[in-house]
Amino acid sequence: MKKDIHPNYQFVVFEDSGADYRFLTRSTVKTDASKTVAWTDGNTYPLVQLDISNASHPFYTGQMKIIDSAGRVERFNKRYGARKKVVKKAEPKATGRTKK
Repeated sequence: MKKDIHPNYQFVVFEDSGADYRFLTRSTVKTDASKTVAWTDGNTYPLVQLDISNASHPFYTGQMKIIDSAGRVERFNKRYGARKKVVKKAEPKATGRTKK
């Protein structure tokens, strides 16, 4: 095998802070050397923080959470949600015939 062509495959702790969930696995993800965590086995591993994982994803939890950090939903509803089209009822067309 050629040297120095393979990524560093190491143990890494992934943390979903929104669900207070951590798991240890091996990965080739590049990590920040300043972020480490002590694991239950007594060793220290690099830490990667996730926005979402299986512990917080609605598909796996069955609960829908709306994460709106910048007010995007309210801004969208303010711009477009209040608009309602006024539909006029179509009047029957005059055919020129009269009823007898």
